[in-house]
Amino acid sequence: MYGKWSKMDPSKVEVPEIKILLDRDPYLKQYENDIRRRYALFKDYVDKIEAGEKSIQNFSGGYKKFGIHINDDNSVTAIEWAPAAQEVYLTGDFNNWDRTKTPYKKLEYGKWELNLSPNPDGTSPIKHLSEVKIIIKDQNGQLLERLSPWATYVTQAENRSEGTTFKQRIWHPLPENVYKAKHPKPKKPKSLRIYECHIGIGTQEGRVGTYIEFAKNVIPRIVRQGYNAIQLMAVMEHAYYASFGYQVTSFYAASSRFGTPEELKELIDVAHQHGLYVLLDMVHSHASKNTLDGLNMFDGTDACYFHSGSRGQHPLWDSRLFNYADYEVLRFLISNLRWFIEEYGFDGFRFDGVTSMLYHSRGFGQGFSGHYDEYYGLNVDVEGVVYLMLANHFLHDSYPEIVTIAEDVSGMPGICRPVAEGGVGFDYRLGMAIPDKWIKLLKEVKDEDWNMSDICWTLSNRRWMEKTVAYSESHDQALVGDKTIAFWLMDKEMYTSMSVLCQPNSIINRGIALHNLITLITHALGGEAYLNFMGNEFGHPEWLDFPRIGNNDSYHYARRQWNLVDDEMLKYKFMNNWDRAVNTLEEKYGWLHANPGYVSWKHEDDKVIVFNRAGLVFVFNFHPSKSFADYAVGVDAAGTYKVALNSDSPEFGGENRIDASVPHFTKPEPYADKPHRMMVYTPCRSAIVYAIDISPFQKDK
Repeated sequence: MYGKWSKMDPSKVEVPEIKILLDRDPYLKQYENDIRRRYALFKDYVDKIEAGEKSIQNFSGGYKKFGIHINDDNSVTAIEWAPAAQEVYLTGDFNNWDRTKTPYKKLEYGKWELNLSPNPDGTSPIKHLSEVKIIIKDQNGQLLERLSPWATYVTQAENRSEGTTFKQRIWHPLPENVYKAKHPKPKKPKSLRIYECHIGIGTQEGRVGTYIEFAKNVIPRIVRQGYNAIQLMAVMEHAYYASFGYQVTSFYAASSRFGTPEELKELIDVAHQHGLYVLLDMVHSHASKNTLDGLNMFDGTDACYFHSGSRGQHPLWDSRLFNYADYEVLRFLISNLRWFIEEYGFDGFRFDGVTSMLYHSRGFGQGFSGHYDEYYGLNVDVEGVVYLMLANHFLHDSYPEIVTIAEDVSGMPGICRPVAEGGVGFDYRLGMAIPDKWIKLLKEVKDEDWNMSDICWTLSNRRWMEKTVAYSESHDQALVGDKTIAFWLMDKEMYTSMSVLCQPNSIINRGIALHNLITLITHALGGEAYLNFMGNEFGHPEWLDFPRIGNNDSYHYARRQWNLVDDEMLKYKFMNNWDRAVNTLEEKYGWLHANPGYVSWKHEDDKVIVFNRAGLVFVFNFHPSKSFADYAVGVDAAGTYKVALNSDSPEFGGENRIDASVPHFTKPEPYADKPHRMMVYTPCRSAIVYAIDISPFQKDK
């Protein structure tokens, strides 16, 4: 076990690149000792791992020996960590479910080991798909049934009469049945355009979709839309489908409700074939409270993998909290990261619930004002912070093309700076304030009262040199109890007025126009990466709700209605066309990996926002009724500008008020802090992007 703090004097702790962090943000200087203490504790973790395992690489290979393994000679070896257990047994169909016939041998440090020789005929005593259970004899002499924390394949009962508890099955297919990747892993994109998706809802039918169906039917859609990365949710096995994958029961098992491990490997390989970078939604912030098919009380106590007592209980999620200071817990979690990279081919991770890991309050009931005392006070869970430093250190050191994303709402400084600077080491954080702002505006504020300065502040308020993933809505905003942006905008009119043959409908026209504007301004101004939840690119209606008792186990809202966007007679295609065009333009100009956008103009009465990024000029008119001719716009470079993208085009549901062939000439007159001005026509509820027109002669040069 580790102490909470390193015993080293923080002023003497060498943090290799801390000067970079402090020079960039001088306000952090008064918290330098706190930063050095965190780094000292991180070094303690690394030193103890290297002392015990020789290297963090060896340490991260825990999955190679822990759990149950069939070896090349068909013998079986198994190791479990159950420090409070009195005895440990393995049972299953291999020994006719005799609960105490096959005992483990007790080792040091709470470990238990089992070795089974091959059968006399040379076959393995445990076969592929055999069902097994761990039996733990607790301190009261009771025999408890458990699944191995390292189980790689668990399945549901075929019908409810057999119960709802998952069953552990040994996954050891014949070599010829093991899927082998055919395509190389892609490099991490400079501009990350992420399609957040859930395998189970990927089908149009009211059922659970599969890995293979997703690979065949959904990945081509993602590629056509211009995304270069996918983020797979709910892959880590979870007993309760309606938890959206966030109540994990088996951390090493890919969810069997979608298919087999080999089929997930095939899906990822197909994604790589299409050049898609694949992120996994990684849940290391908490675990399900299930005991029969989860980690909870594995050895008969409330400790083992978790903190004991109230510290090990999440107050609102009704789940268990890991003890990040324990050596074997660290082995379990770090190995889990490596497992999904090595076994399945994932390219990176989006870490869920990071705010909960950073603070003892778990982020609830705490309004983060941005005062630095909040990030370095007693409320900070230093062990959680240091685990994330260790995870990012291991990942970035071992896999140079890795991307890690933090779901953190608090804004802790240094989250997205390297560990060597004293940061936590993530590449990106989610811009969680952005969707909250859009939903608040749509729910509470009339269009004519939208505050342009407030919108720009929300979209641009992020720490310099700490990259943000911008999004207007993710799965969180689509869940039951809320609804998609499209449905906030158009609501019941979507049921009757989305046909292109319908009479013009002001609610639908407004909805499509604002949906397109919100998409673009979030994409272009909000961050250094962009995320969209599946289906929202075409304005998926209603909300997302998984089958559960409260809805009579209905799949009606747990699917994606692809027929809506595929029907040329419906207006969903307009938002889909716009989404694809925005991604295509970003691919060409690369604003996501350019410097942040500079807002040169925001006018409250006109409801106009103008900003420059990656050499492009973005002009937004949010006004519900006012259009402006000869509107002055400041630009950096002199020359002739052309329309590169226009939301008012009919293919995007617009009114066709812009002639995209008209050139726009600059004048050598300063305007809005820019050296040149350009006069444009900006129709109400429109977004137009201008690019400087390079002549053929200049292109040749």
